Amino acid sequence: MFADKDISKFNNIETPFYYYDTDLLQKTLQTCATAAAPFQFHIHYALKANFNQVLLQQIKDIGFGADCVSSGEVRRAVEVGFDHKKIVFAGVGKSDKEINEALDLDIFCFNVESVQELEVLNELASKKQKTAQVAIRINPNVDAHTHHNITTGLDENKFGVNSWDLPECAEMLKSCPNLKFIGIHFHIGSQITNLDVYKNLCVRVNEFAKWFEDKGFTLQILNVGGGLGIDYHNPDHQIPDFESYFKIFHEFLEVKAHQEVHFELGRALVGQSASLITRALYIKKGKKKNFVVLDAGMTELMRPALYQAYHKIENLTQTKKLETNASFVKYDIVGPICESTDCFGKEVEQPESFRGDVFAIRSAGAYGEVMASKYNLRDAIRFVYSNEV
Repeated sequence: MFADKDISKFNNIETPFYYYDTDLLQKTLQTCATAAAPFQFHIHYALKANFNQVLLQQIKDIGFGADCVSSGEVRRAVEVGFDHKKIVFAGVGKSDKEINEALDLDIFCFNVESVQELEVLNELASKKQKTAQVAIRINPNVDAHTHHNITTGLDENKFGVNSWDLPECAEMLKSCPNLKFIGIHFHIGSQITNLDVYKNLCVRVNEFAKWFEDKGFTLQILNVGGGLGIDYHNPDHQIPDFESYFKIFHEFLEVKAHQEVHFELGRALVGQSASLITRALYIKKGKKKNFVVLDAGMTELMRPALYQAYHKIENLTQTKKLETNASFVKYDIVGPICESTDCFGKEVEQPESFRGDVFAIRSAGAYGEVMASKYNLRDAIRFVYSNEV
């Protein structure tokens, strides 16, 4: 992203800011669309990964739908121009207000996560004399082999309907005249890099699909969610292997002629498209630790503090000046927030760094800008696009 970039142009831009490579995003989206096309798979972009309107416009233009987890995300998708018949609404705690807003917008489907939610949705739809299409999100108890804080498909997680509740769920569906049951939905976690996990998911989807069919239901949609990870250690133009990802579902999922397979991808589409650009405020040298204190902190990028997540960090200023005999120093790369957890990396080897050096924290396109906060009354994060500099 920065190898051939004249970073001197960043010198006149106030930091911190998110730098979006819209060309890389377009290549990623096109690669995904091309890989899905032979199987006629349907892609919904998960807005929770990043709801920046410039990015959403590109995603909408490629023809993808929208996967939303709040009425705010539903509204944003509609505002950007996503086809309301390609919008799905998930979430374990949809409020009555949110459900009513989505009903008024005639979205494609509600991904329902509890038996009680079915009852509430039917009641609210009845009051509006509408019929809501629903898919049941099932907790398949599949281990995604990812960080425990971003695993969502185990019995211990709050998401989805557990298998032992499915009989009650089926009875509720039969007694709700204002609901149209169209499919089943799964999402087992995030930042999944072991593709074999998806083979296990396919086995479970096949089992649950047969269970509903044996009960007399016809399934139109098999929604397998998303969760495909990215390579945080090698961020340069790394586009996920969508071809291998989709091939697994083509080979292991039992899809009938009348059924569609839907995906909800987020991080895999936008994760590599952005870097957080920040400057060194101070260099603190100690007996046991050396620190680079940046002007960006956990208020701009929460993932390292929240998940102990790794992001590659580059001193762009010194990298451009490197000579063969350049000296390297190990630094703790920290932010200015009054919290000890405000740290992007410990013992990170960097060229010897100085006040004013420009740093890039890579792979920040997903769960970066969208999780920014105003804690410590920080200024709102800014963003710059590649066609602007």
